[in-house]
Order: sequence, then structure tokens, then C-alpha cells
Amino acid sequence: MAKRDYYEILGISKTADDKEIKQAFRKLAKQYHPDLNPDNKDAEAKFKEVNEAYEVLSDADKKAKYDQFGHAAFDQNQGFGGGAGYGDFNDIFGDIFGDFFGGGSGFGGARAQRTGPKAGSDLKIKLDITFEEAAFGTKKDIKISRIEKCTTCDGTGAKKGTNKKTCPTCSGAGSVKTVQRTPFGQFASTKTCSTCNGTGEVVEEPCTACNGSGKEKKSRKLSINIPAGVDTGSVIPLRGEGNHGERGGPAGDLYVYLNVKEHELFERDGNDVWCEIPITFTKAVIGGNIEVPTIEGKVKYDIPEGTQTGTVFRLKNKGIKNLRGSGKGDQYVRVKVTVPKKLTDKQKSLLQQFAVEMGEKDEKNDGDKKGFFGKVKDAFKE
Repeated sequence: MAKRDYYEILGISKTADDKEIKQAFRKLAKQYHPDLNPDNKDAEAKFKEVNEAYEVLSDADKKAKYDQFGHAAFDQNQGFGGGAGYGDFNDIFGDIFGDFFGGGSGFGGARAQRTGPKAGSDLKIKLDITFEEAAFGTKKDIKISRIEKCTTCDGTGAKKGTNKKTCPTCSGAGSVKTVQRTPFGQFASTKTCSTCNGTGEVVEEPCTACNGSGKEKKSRKLSINIPAGVDTGSVIPLRGEGNHGERGGPAGDLYVYLNVKEHELFERDGNDVWCEIPITFTKAVIGGNIEVPTIEGKVKYDIPEGTQTGTVFRLKNKGIKNLRGSGKGDQYVRVKVTVPKKLTDKQKSLLQQFAVEMGEKDEKNDGDKKGFFGKVKDAFKE
């Protein structure tokens, strides 16, 4: 059977560069690898085919010969006709087996890597603030508890006056290697050394303050500036104020989640403020000046005569500052007309006179003209 074109096998064009060739190979090698396709002869054959194509096209000299003479260039001197050759693919299969097994692996050997600096984890706290503090901004002191470098051993974990030693298990490499022989060659896999946890060093005499961990938990007091206009759900990041890193790694961040307490008078809608104000029956009828509370203090406002319950007035620029820009919101005032529940005889008499002046009639003595409640009664008769 005629051998397939190597470019066709990898699904690339003849103008593909080294990066494209490598990417195509890695994708197909993962797809057809025998460990992911047990007892699949077709996948095994394709895996060999892909490997053969890559070994030629990834080598500049071999690729040039193949481009000029095709498969004939290797029939005599490479022996590719009967099976795939396996070269040193640590750079490729180290990534592939890292995906499979969580460690660097490859054909013919493995590269041991010590664990490097590790960044500290982030912290999150919740902070309650008042409505006014959210509206105008404020400065707050907060307390946190975080992991820091042990001050006694300066983070080494070793007793003062002593040093760390090279790990005897991995000889300072930070990882250990195991080798397995398979029909496709020799596979070497690496795992983090369990003795030193990948650091390559061990502590013979642990620090008594941190028991050899090199870390300790401390409480810290921090000041935080809260800008005007924040709301519930706003997050303020404090860079580098989280848990400290390991082996020289950077500290994590602290995220402060704000919660704004409810106000007894005001409600917030974006940057606008709402409030409800009761007004007397008399004030609603004849109008006049009323006193309105705002987040900045009390202001005077003239309401027109005949104001009804539910009427909303707007106080421009009396709302909350825009957190991400200039300008402010408005305040909206909803009025509620209050009706007195207890009246003196004189008050009742005055209201009756007022009703007569307004042309109101007694519904019971309205002649042939049915009043409102009479019409309602008729409407719901069976």
C-alpha cells in the first residue's frame, strides 16, 4: 500500500512553519495516543503514522530531502518503510504527558524541575458601611488575619543558626523520575518529590516558632479609602495585602466587598435617591412651603395647590455622586397626603361647611341622581 503524504497526515500545507508543524503533531498525538485508545489498532496505526511524519518534517534536513524526493529519500537510509522511528521528543511529549499525568514526561528521559516561587492566595472580607458613607466616601480601618513569612526564621523554616539541606530523595531536583518500557519506546514520567514537596531542600532542625513551615498567621490593621458613590456589591482591591507567597513569590491581594446598610428615610436607585414625605390635607389643598430632608441636609420646596397623594417632585443634583465619572444623581420626593383620624366638633363643622362650598351633596339625599357608591352598588347586583 502506498504511503500517505506526510503533510496530508498532519493536515498542514507544504508552506507550514515549525510552529504549525509542532502544533499539528501535538494535537494528533494526543488524539491517537494508545493510552487514550486502549485496544484500538486503528488509533495505534495512526499514532505511528503521525509520529513518522513529524520526525521527518520537524527536521530541516530531512524535510528538505522529503520535499525533493518524497518517501524515496528514506527507503534506503532510514528504514521508514516498515515502521516508525522514535527520536528524542522530550519537548513534545513532556507537554503531552503533563496533560495526561500531571507531570513532565517524555521518551528516553525526563527533565526534573524544582518548584519555584509560589504566589500567595487572595483574601476576601465583607465591610458594612452606612448610607451616608457610601454617598460621600469615607476612610475606614479594617482588621485582617493573613499568612506571613515567619519573622523568627525569615521564612526559611530552619532553626536560627542552621540551614536547609539538599533533599536526599531527589538530590535537590524537586522531583523524582520513573521509567516504563512500552511497545512504543521508553517513557519517563516525573512527579513532585514527596519528601521536599518540590523545593529540593529539607529542614533538619525546624524553626520552633513556625514548626518548619516558614509561615505564621498574623493580624493586621489596614486603612482603606472608600470613594463617594459606592454601593452594595462594590469591591475595593488592595494589591499585595493578601497572604504572603512562598519561596520568594508575590503576596496575594485583598478584596473588600462592601455592603451598604439601609437608611430609615432614603432609598437608592442607581445614583438617584428617593424618599416619601407626608403632607397635611390642608397643605395638599392650598399648597405651600414644605421642608424636605436630603442627604446633604434639609431644603425648602414649594408644592402647588391641589397636590395629590403619590405626586413625585424632583430635586435636581441632590442625589449621589457618580462613582466612575462627574455629576450627581437627583432626589425624588413622593408625597403622601395624611388624613386626620380624630376631629373635634368644630373641625367637623368647618369641614361640612367646606363640603357645602365645594358643592358636595349627601349621597342619601341626592334625588334621582345616584351618587358614586350607589352606582357601584348597582354595578355589582346579580
